[in-house]
Amino acid sequence: MKIQQQFRAPHPLKLDDIDPGSKLLSSGDKEQDRQHIDALSEQIASMQDIFYAERRRKLLIILQGMDASGKDGTVRGVFGKPDPLGIRCVSFRAPSVDEKEHDFLWRIHREVPPQGFMAIFNRSHYEDVLIPAVHGQITDRELKQRYQHIRDFERMLHETGTVILKFFLHISPEEQKSRLQARLDNGEKHWKVDLNDLKERKYWSNYQKYYESAIEATNTDEAPWYVIPADSKTRRNLAVASIVVEAMQAMALRYPAPNPDYFSIRVE
Repeated sequence: MKIQQQFRAPHPLKLDDIDPGSKLLSSGDKEQDRQHIDALSEQIASMQDIFYAERRRKLLIILQGMDASGKDGTVRGVFGKPDPLGIRCVSFRAPSVDEKEHDFLWRIHREVPPQGFMAIFNRSHYEDVLIPAVHGQITDRELKQRYQHIRDFERMLHETGTVILKFFLHISPEEQKSRLQARLDNGEKHWKVDLNDLKERKYWSNYQKYYESAIEATNTDEAPWYVIPADSKTRRNLAVASIVVEAMQAMALRYPAPNPDYFSIRVE
């Protein structure tokens, strides 16, 4: 079975039925797993060089998850080796006044990658369905409309050459509590503390409910969702890196054909 299939979000989706501490893919040796991640990251970097040279497709990677689920750590641990010229990370925060005056996908569309580039969305357009739904700021009808807009948007990206991989980093409330507390207890980590994260914990059940709803509504073959057990940072990175490598290998990447005229040119 392909690695992608092992983590593909099931239908129907019940997050309570998926163990955030799953050891799927792990060798049982953390150091060996870290070495494997390093090798996979090198593979991504090598393939990204060809991907950039081809300039035929785009790759969009979406990272979603509860606070402290490891989105930043995944970016560093999995995508730290590719050439910065061909890859970038976009972090979406609360929309500005100007962004609120447009449709919710306006600011997202501006950041999708051009041909030959990889983009990582650290949070994404899914925040604009989750947060309003959890806090009762949109109706059920508006929520379903946004799901439809997302499906149409992602289908359009796919049909114009964008490969989309969406990862939900599935963390347990106990592990989130531990990570948030560790930040509070370490003065060098206070810059990462957002007190709103602590307040949002009381909406945990609602977030799980709407994550299930959003993933089910937008889990298409053109833009698949993968549920990644994220209580272990190492196993989380191993799963994400493995899926990205598998997806890029399936592209059968090739450097552009050489120009025969160039072989006869001599630099003066």
